[in-house]
Amino acid sequence: MFDLSSYNLNLPVKIGFVGTGYAAKVRAETLQADDRALLVAVSGHTSSTTAEFGQKFQIEAIDSWQELVARQDLDLVIVSTVNRDHGAIARAALEADKHVVVEEPLAMNVREAEEILALAAAKGKMLHVEHIELLGGLHQALRQYLPAIGQVFYAQYRTINPQHPAPRKWTYHQELFGFPFVGAISRLSRFTDLFGAVETVSCQAHFHNCQSQFYTACLCAAQLRFKTGAIASVTYGKGETFWQSANVFEVGGDRGTLVFDGQAGSLINAEGTQAIEVGPRRGLFAKDTGMVLDHLITGAPLYVTPHASLYALKVAYAAQRSAEIGKSVAIEPKSA
Repeated sequence: MFDLSSYNLNLPVKIGFVGTGYAAKVRAETLQADDRALLVAVSGHTSSTTAEFGQKFQIEAIDSWQELVARQDLDLVIVSTVNRDHGAIARAALEADKHVVVEEPLAMNVREAEEILALAAAKGKMLHVEHIELLGGLHQALRQYLPAIGQVFYAQYRTINPQHPAPRKWTYHQELFGFPFVGAISRLSRFTDLFGAVETVSCQAHFHNCQSQFYTACLCAAQLRFKTGAIASVTYGKGETFWQSANVFEVGGDRGTLVFDGQAGSLINAEGTQAIEVGPRRGLFAKDTGMVLDHLITGAPLYVTPHASLYALKVAYAAQRSAEIGKSVAIEPKSA
């Protein structure tokens, strides 16, 4: 028998979706196969994709997200739409006494995110910001092998995604996607999860062929100095100006180095080189979704807290500010 004392929910948990993309579809498939959940309604960016999603999962298609979050027959709203709208939808859903799952980032700026966290606490509602990168094989392998390299003093993470031609879609739009390290906050949340508090951030950004806020390429490079003394460099690039893809994460310590290139990992130390098995990236949205249900129904802990997500956003927003003013930006002390 399920313990429903935490949130006083009746089963099945009744769910609405804002967004009809890949993440929303995987979550809907996962929930549809779980008798603890009931899919009720969806609202999307266009009427055609919303109708298609509704037909696929046999749920009601709603014209606007405002109408969806106001419905009385929903317990949980899952937000999987353009980054710009995450904060507004999450806030409205909480104000309508719904639990909320929102894809990262929670909001485009720190103040809005702080207000949403405070609202969730005041309402006594779950606010879960998805960070599936923390569940992935690469991150889990990093956590497992970090003790083997001793005191960490440097790290670097480089992801490059060439696209020819660059798609004219929201992920290449400055307002809809946000500043690169905010929109792609997983590049920084890995570091804050592994290495803790950041003291300063220095960042530069370049957008290529920017017209009507759409661009054909972007490059963003940041350096983080941690309270431990470790220094990390992070590079994120995508679009038409790149010709070689990369997904490389390297961490150096006083007893060894960890190197991950795609799905291949190695521990390099005085004893030589040891191959590291990296788990698959598939199935992470489904895993996240199952953990959300477990949390709502049984009180099982989630793998990331809203405050941890907020701290990663503070670092990302500091990177944006640094790129704007051309100077390093200090980060306020990390809350407990």
